[in-house]
Amino acid sequence: MINRLVPVLVLLLLLTTYCTQPDTPAPPRPESPPDTLSADLLITGARVIDGSGAPAAQADVWIQDGRIAGLAEPGRQPVRADRTIDANGRVLSPGFIDMHAHGNPLRTPRFDNFLHMGVTTLTLGQDGSGPGVTNTAEWMREVEQEGIGPNLAHFVGHGSLRIAAGIPDGAPATPEERTRMQEILTAALEDGSFGMSTGLEYTPGRFADLEELVALAEILADHDGLLTSHMRSEDADGMEEALGELLLLGSRSGARVHVSHIKLVLGNDPAQAERILEHLDESRQSGIRVTADLYPYTASFTGISLLFPDWALSPNNYEQVRSTRRDELATYLRERVLSRNGPEATLIGTAPWAGQTLAEIAEEAGKPFEEVLMDDMGPGSASAAYFVMNENVMRTFLQDPHVMISSDGSPTMRHPRGYGSFAKVIETLTLDEGLLSLEEAIHKMSGLPASLLGLDDPGRTDTPRGLIRKGYAADLLLFTPENIHETTTFETPHQLAEGIDWVWVNGTAVIEEGEPVSGRPGVVLRFKRTENTSQ
Repeated sequence: MINRLVPVLVLLLLLTTYCTQPDTPAPPRPESPPDTLSADLLITGARVIDGSGAPAAQADVWIQDGRIAGLAEPGRQPVRADRTIDANGRVLSPGFIDMHAHGNPLRTPRFDNFLHMGVTTLTLGQDGSGPGVTNTAEWMREVEQEGIGPNLAHFVGHGSLRIAAGIPDGAPATPEERTRMQEILTAALEDGSFGMSTGLEYTPGRFADLEELVALAEILADHDGLLTSHMRSEDADGMEEALGELLLLGSRSGARVHVSHIKLVLGNDPAQAERILEHLDESRQSGIRVTADLYPYTASFTGISLLFPDWALSPNNYEQVRSTRRDELATYLRERVLSRNGPEATLIGTAPWAGQTLAEIAEEAGKPFEEVLMDDMGPGSASAAYFVMNENVMRTFLQDPHVMISSDGSPTMRHPRGYGSFAKVIETLTLDEGLLSLEEAIHKMSGLPASLLGLDDPGRTDTPRGLIRKGYAADLLLFTPENIHETTTFETPHQLAEGIDWVWVNGTAVIEEGEPVSGRPGVVLRFKRTENTSQ
């Protein structure tokens, strides 16, 4: 009996011992590797300047479906990409946004001059004139069907509104005509236009009175649209009065107002520019939302009608004025040109005189320059560059934190600003002269205009852009700042900027290692209304 119990007792003892032993820790499990992400494109080792003005930071950035899918410290996030580019310390920045540009996307849809400067978004419809006024949605669809290199933001031209409403030159709009203009503007804004531009120094905008402009600005305020203005005067002795009109428009309507290509023509005193900037600061403190843009050149470019008196322009008959008031007109033109630094400072940009100064044309014709203007040209015959501005005044405006960069250029204009503005800001004004840090310069060319236009707000546009952020459009530039070079000149104005290695528009490369890549990946941007701006 005892012999039979011994095996049972041993088994019970073994079971008791096993069950009372402390838990034995499990062997360590190997750590799972971080999740590997997939992307269309991975850019490694970039010096990211994100457009906000913040200091540069090293990062890897990856792109998927035209958007920035993520960014992280170099090597921290495994990403499996269809294509990888080693930035090797080059700057990765947002694409630039040109706050004031010109051109016809149905004629030159690639806009290569802008792409080579790093511009990935244009604003068209400036200076009171632009397409797509009476049927903005249809015009936008037409541009989309044609395709476009950079993105496009549309503005309604105030002068074009006047023409569409059938308002004759020479008088402000009647109440009925104002109502018609308001209706056309409202439709354009609801179709996605970003605002309205004025050209109050030009026909027909110069005939508008304050009541007409306020009525239209109120529509902009209702839709949170932006009013950009080429003001009635940019001359040093008239600019501050013209600015007062714009600020009054902002005050009376509640609309956001913006000074197009801020400058002082024939103004050589930076102290005057400082007073103007102080006035703008005071206006902002009083509740007026006002900003400005600037192109970095001291020569303007516009039609030679600017040289003629109002009484020789539409609705007056020029031929009759030339015949009946010839001596008076000649005296006016002579004094006007001499007051603007003389005929040597007027460089004609239209055939058959393109590339010649007014002085050279007069010498070749063997007659006084005022007679060339009267008899050979006339007010609607040509455009010209006018060397009438001061470098130090321009630099004073440039450094204000509320002033952003524009070109006021186009693919065809005979002025280097259309091919060199953004390159010049980096090459000359930032690296050579140190007026801005690189972060400040890029902010003025990307994040700042994006904020003004609402492009950085997901509630205002389908895809936010203007900053390097997750979820934002992959409008990006990759470059070595020291390689940026403005090659264009007044003598050869159509030379492309150099030094930007890669340009992506909505995640698609349009410039690859400095060489253009075929394609038109830009989109027509549409500004969205929100409930708090609806009426």
